[in-house]
Amino acid sequence: MQLNSWGMYPIIKKNITVLRDKPSLRNEILNNTECIPFGNGRSYGDSALNEHIIYCKPYNYFLGFDEARGILHCQAGVTLSEIIEAFVPQGWFLKVTPGTKLITVGGAIASDVHGKNHHVEGCFSACIEGFRLMLPNGEIRTCIKEDELFKATCGGMGLTGVILDAKISLKKINSKNIEQTTIKTKNLKETFEAFEKYAYMPYSVAWIDCLAKDDALGKCLLMVGEFADDGDLNFKEKKKLNIPFKFPSFALNHLSVKAFNWLYYAKAPKGVSHQKVDLGTFFYPLDGINNWNRIYGKGGFTQYQFILPKEHSYEGLEEILKRISQSGKGSFLAVLKLYGEANDNYLSFPIKGYSLALDFKIEKGLFDLLDALDEIVVKYGGRIYLTKDVRVSKETFEKGYPMIEKFRSYRKSKAMDTKFASLQSKRIGI
Repeated sequence: MQLNSWGMYPIIKKNITVLRDKPSLRNEILNNTECIPFGNGRSYGDSALNEHIIYCKPYNYFLGFDEARGILHCQAGVTLSEIIEAFVPQGWFLKVTPGTKLITVGGAIASDVHGKNHHVEGCFSACIEGFRLMLPNGEIRTCIKEDELFKATCGGMGLTGVILDAKISLKKINSKNIEQTTIKTKNLKETFEAFEKYAYMPYSVAWIDCLAKDDALGKCLLMVGEFADDGDLNFKEKKKLNIPFKFPSFALNHLSVKAFNWLYYAKAPKGVSHQKVDLGTFFYPLDGINNWNRIYGKGGFTQYQFILPKEHSYEGLEEILKRISQSGKGSFLAVLKLYGEANDNYLSFPIKGYSLALDFKIEKGLFDLLDALDEIVVKYGGRIYLTKDVRVSKETFEKGYPMIEKFRSYRKSKAMDTKFASLQSKRIGI
């Protein structure tokens, strides 16, 4: 069995233990010096990589559903796609979902993922009623929101223990469809104005042309939406396209990205347009392509995602977009989102402001560019998202997370630092 991160970088040799039951998991934890939980491999970087991995995806049963309260109890290996497939036809959906449904519940908690509605619903932890966690000594602890263990685990990147199961509050819906409005903007000023104008909408996300320059810098397609009320709950997975092999490294370059960006922007109608789309198209466009990570070639890729405080978002994004445009290392997957207030979890990524996520092929000069972008992010009081990261320095990371010492001291006090570690945690000292 070969398990890698979604970014296909780095590739390391691993000893893999499959999580099937609690007694064998307890033995594994007690008898090994160091391990890290691993879900469905959709983290982009090295946050779930180590020499010893606990593979949690097979631990994936539904344990119960309280229909009166809309609370699902399931094991940590259940994927969001399995929840959607089972519950959308019954009129239920996830309150918070990231841009892929192919992650496990345990991974969603460990990353404290967010989605297109953070400004309304917050992070994934906001809809978690509680979960059970196996600690370094083999003890199983039930965690609720008031617990320090809850705050350390949600966003804690699997470094506090192995999540076993969770109770998740779902959202009632009356359609599998989204009423989507698309706003085409000409520059960054119009983009920010559009985000603020449509901030009342429950869902919003923008694709931004990161290679645009001068007067067109920051032009975007902003998509906002809300669930339709048409009673259509006939949800079925669509047939997927497949990328059968890794593309040659030269296939994705400045010219091909520029051409894609031009076509994608040009095809959208001017001004404001409306259409009804299914939830898969709106929330998970890339899930419709199997193995899409192969387009970046055998060297792999990384996603660079940062967030800036709202009061500095415009100025900071303008500077960063200029730097990216000048470098020529563009991304055709460049996603801009609006966020609400931060939560109390120690390492959760969101703060009130705007984030930008960009996918870059790993190639010569890329990490130098990202180091330069780090400096801009830090200058404006921002932070980097650990779930997407594969190279940020300890110094840069620490400047973005003011509660890092609380997390470190809590880990040490519970001997978590002696049992749970990843390549990422060693790199940034957590």
